[in-house]
Amino acid sequence: MADQQFSSIPLEQLYMQLQSGEKGLSLSLAETRMKEQAKLSRTESRFKKEAKLFIRQFTNPLILLLVIAVILSAILGQSSDSFIILFILVTTGLLGFFQELNAGRAMEKLRGMISMKHTILRDGQELQLSTQQIVAGDILILDAGDIIPADCRIIESNELHVNESTLTGESYPVEKIAGQIADELPLVKKSNCLWKGTNVISGTATVIVFQAGNDTIFGHMAHSLTETTETAFEKGIKHFGFFLLRITVILSLIILVVNLYFHKPLFDSVLFSLALAVGMAPELLPAIMTFAMSAGAKRMLQKKVIVKKLSSIFNFGEVNVLCTDKTGTITEGNVMVKDIVDAHGATNERIRLYAFLNASLQNGFSNPIDDAIKSLNITINGYKKINEIPYDFIRKRLSVAVNFNERKFFITKGAFNNVLEICDKIETENEQTEPLDEQRRKLLADKYISFSEEGYRVLGLAYRKIEKDKIARDDEQQLVFLGFILLEDPLKESTLASIKRLEELHISIKIITGDNRYAASHAAQKIGMQNPVIVTGEALRKLTPEAFVVKAKAANIFAEIEPQQKEFIIKALQKSKLTVAYIGDGINDAAAINAADIGISTNNAVDVAKEAADFVLLEKDLSVLADGVYEGRRSFVNSMKYIFITTGATFGNMFSVAGASLFLPFLPMLPKQILLTNLITDLPFLSIASDHVDDEDLVQPGKWNLKMISSFMIVFGLHSSLFDFITFYFLYFYFRLSGSAFQTGWFLESSITELLILFIIRTKKSFIKSKPGRLLLITGIIAFCITIYLPLSPFADLLGFSVAHTQQLITITLILVAYIITADILKIIFFRINERKQMKVSMRAL
Repeated sequence: MADQQFSSIPLEQLYMQLQSGEKGLSLSLAETRMKEQAKLSRTESRFKKEAKLFIRQFTNPLILLLVIAVILSAILGQSSDSFIILFILVTTGLLGFFQELNAGRAMEKLRGMISMKHTILRDGQELQLSTQQIVAGDILILDAGDIIPADCRIIESNELHVNESTLTGESYPVEKIAGQIADELPLVKKSNCLWKGTNVISGTATVIVFQAGNDTIFGHMAHSLTETTETAFEKGIKHFGFFLLRITVILSLIILVVNLYFHKPLFDSVLFSLALAVGMAPELLPAIMTFAMSAGAKRMLQKKVIVKKLSSIFNFGEVNVLCTDKTGTITEGNVMVKDIVDAHGATNERIRLYAFLNASLQNGFSNPIDDAIKSLNITINGYKKINEIPYDFIRKRLSVAVNFNERKFFITKGAFNNVLEICDKIETENEQTEPLDEQRRKLLADKYISFSEEGYRVLGLAYRKIEKDKIARDDEQQLVFLGFILLEDPLKESTLASIKRLEELHISIKIITGDNRYAASHAAQKIGMQNPVIVTGEALRKLTPEAFVVKAKAANIFAEIEPQQKEFIIKALQKSKLTVAYIGDGINDAAAINAADIGISTNNAVDVAKEAADFVLLEKDLSVLADGVYEGRRSFVNSMKYIFITTGATFGNMFSVAGASLFLPFLPMLPKQILLTNLITDLPFLSIASDHVDDEDLVQPGKWNLKMISSFMIVFGLHSSLFDFITFYFLYFYFRLSGSAFQTGWFLESSITELLILFIIRTKKSFIKSKPGRLLLITGIIAFCITIYLPLSPFADLLGFSVAHTQQLITITLILVAYIITADILKIIFFRINERKQMKVSMRAL
């Protein structure tokens, strides 16, 4: 790559080298290069990905040890037991594989819905193609907000500024222009080249691709750049998995040592401990989590929310602050021109014409304001555009130069204060100009405030005569102030209901807008905010970092906010221990979207905003967000059900087996029976993601709490062990059962209690008052029937089962009834105590 001269050679020579031209590649050559590029791509085939996924189900060290043990068992002559154990392990692995496979394929479809498109010239035709379809020699047309999809050389540009922070780490935009630059210079100094993964901040450009796909600078750095930070839930799950695995391994070793101490057969003791470890380890946790997130993503798609990162679903459920802009979210987003008036507030057709010229002739990124002005449909015959200074978020204005009957001038439109500051004259009612003194500036400012307080978005309009054909930023001075553009954007009908629904979910709304404080105050009154706290960007700049955090938490509306301040506001709120979601769709929103715990964009947003987001809305509406939060909390609650049950069952069964090993002269359950219990009880767990969730569980944001999980594990583990020991007592001391008959009794009690606890723990209220999901109920009943059937089936001898007498079954049934009643009461008490503790913690935080 270094020996190729892409930045120094003349464009004509580059065209020849790439077999391209001003009209782009021929369609046939582009097709050939796309096929070649696909062959060189390092992406894995679907078969290879899915094969790895399948193998991963069996790479758990505990499972591998057990496989080795059962193979040794087969060699030693215990072939029937070995085949049974292997069959159970393969079946469990297949269940997890198909769950993750279906979830992964569903996510591929979702991502395909929001793939980025780029404007390409091929054979002189403008095409909209995805990043993967772009090849060397393509001609790209770039606008503000575009993510650059390949390494390119600039053919022509207009006020082009690019954010190259992904490659250089420098966040300030750099200016890019056409020309020839020495190849030996570093990337940061090649001002005539654009690099894949960077994005256009302002301006426009036509460029030619000289490197695409994996041949780009970004492609060579892809490994380091694709690393993503873990979400809070991902970290919690990882810590939980290691925590549970450690307990499982330690207790398994203790049980092995105890069995060997009491001179039980070595091989049986090792096999038993391994089977117990596999049975108790959370091996289904990845599959359960993936399926829960995938199911949540599918439901969110039905609510018009596309999930880009699965694990973010749980973070969505934790959100307690939503930061949003005003336009298109609170309001309709259909900006309309109310009027265009002169400096004295009178409607003026000439000023309307100038506003229309500025909006209709500009070639920057499409936006609602220009679209609204263009809808005026004013005839502009004879007016010819000669040059443009595109809008950017520093100047906050746009200038377009035009020629009419050999008379040249440029028109500037933008934020009122930013236009007023470059004016030194004002146009009077008879089209004469007068100096813009302080008194006139104050009158204009008062009129601006008056229009804003009426709820209008107010822009300033100015012009200046010129002699030359090209204009630059330095020319934006000594303009004549013409008047005001008054825009209105009505409140959405759904806004009030949506805000009320979000408040019911304990989510506070904070509006972050570039509009002035008066328009922001008017909007706040419309949406029912009582005495809102409004903070301006100017006020925030004067605060210390500590005061900024306090002020940000107290504010309801942030007005007159600069683009870079949005990110600071998000980070300040996070320092107050709030989980923040931010919704935006513009170039200036990308940093805030990326900084937020949950970044949200819309399907019609600029590329850089969509790329930064965790979620993409098909409709920009607060009601859609409420649906997304609801689904996030539902996915969180259903996943926590599995975690609670796994912890309780793991600790309880381990404790019970450890105790039983002290006084039983035989194994309390055979290895194949332990694995069979695990397989049967896993069946309903795989459908837990579709379970119903009680309304009261969705009111508050879900929070990962390892301390509460640990407490639950001890309380319910000991409760489970108590009933295990009661079962041991009746089976061994009362009925004098041993061997197969004892193992059958404990298999029934252990399997059924684990199935029952699922239906008890799935709700915080009494289980008879909460209806489970249909699929969960069906799979639970099937698992229960299989458990009852196996000891009575023709396979009973093969599995080591035998029922001594009916009294054994009646006793186990009574124990199970007592278990259900006490577990339900204990659960209600546990969650009430925990809720009180959380309330106290929240009160201290306030």
